[in-house]
Amino acid sequence: MESASELVEFPLLVTPIDTHYRACTIPYRFPSDNPRKPTPIELSWIDLFVKSIPSFKERAASDTSVPDAANKAEKFAQRYADILEDFKKDPESHGGPPDCILLCRLRELILRELGFRDIFKNVKDEENANAITLFEDVVRLNDAIEDESMRLENLVRGVFAGNIFDLGSAQLAEVFSKDGMSFLASYQNLVPRPWVIDDLDTFKMKWGKKSWKKVIIFVDNSGADIILGILPFTRELLRHGSQVVLAANDLPSINDVTYSELIEIISKLKDEEGRLVGVSTSNLLIANSGNDLPVIDLTRVSQELAYLASDADLVILEGMGRGIETNLYAQFKCNSLKIGMVKHPQVAEFLGGRLYDCVFKYNEAS
Repeated sequence: MESASELVEFPLLVTPIDTHYRACTIPYRFPSDNPRKPTPIELSWIDLFVKSIPSFKERAASDTSVPDAANKAEKFAQRYADILEDFKKDPESHGGPPDCILLCRLRELILRELGFRDIFKNVKDEENANAITLFEDVVRLNDAIEDESMRLENLVRGVFAGNIFDLGSAQLAEVFSKDGMSFLASYQNLVPRPWVIDDLDTFKMKWGKKSWKKVIIFVDNSGADIILGILPFTRELLRHGSQVVLAANDLPSINDVTYSELIEIISKLKDEEGRLVGVSTSNLLIANSGNDLPVIDLTRVSQELAYLASDADLVILEGMGRGIETNLYAQFKCNSLKIGMVKHPQVAEFLGGRLYDCVFKYNEAS
């Protein structure tokens, strides 16, 4: 169900008078740039979204819940391609200049106007079912690591391995359609440390000294990401005595897990006593973030999440969209962690890293 309440600013976001919060991490243009001429960075990102059109069109055409899906998918592809071409001629068209939030929002608006509500539903359902069968084995392998520091690093690597399941990346969508994706293979093939941003050792020290009382995690994709990456990590936080709030999207977008889907996933993973492989879920809450995109503007979250987050002492933004392409440099009134895999060459270039590099950015509260 779509949120009816007004969206509000995330209460832990630092927005001092002298610095303006800007959700998008990568500046596409500067005040000195010609407002009528696209910048090289804008053109590069427009081309990235152009390359995503075929995979979205294919998913839409196969959506059996939409009458005449093939023709409507063709209309989506043409309309979105036309808008992207318009941006190349006039960056201020269609509410521009473009950034990653606007480019994502326009794509979703066209899909929804044509009747497409969740074109990745089938693949999400299939990946969720597969990951659920592996959940207990992944958890028990983590539990078998006696050294706490090594166990934490193993859990973090699991988050990265799961996060590669991202159908918003045209390159990864092509790989997935041909070969599927293996969580174990992704885990074994992670780029070696040090990662492009690597604060894991600092985080380990903080982890060993204390447990956080309340943790907010903005989650990302369905399938291996949420079930084999984030939920084992969440379970470890619960074991340490933390209360954990998982904030998921209100509406479907790409293969991101939604609030309602996450409730269903956890209900399937819990045993009769409400535990996740022996760990109580009494301190686990699921919140509707109010978001409907694969990226997020933290000045627009649900009132429910704002209320739950007001006394948190750790905020985690997981995934490239929420924690790297947006909010990488966002400051919070509490400790924060941005964690995700780099899946676009434009992001890798901006960060000075490699494609499929990892970001683990931990900041203490100011």
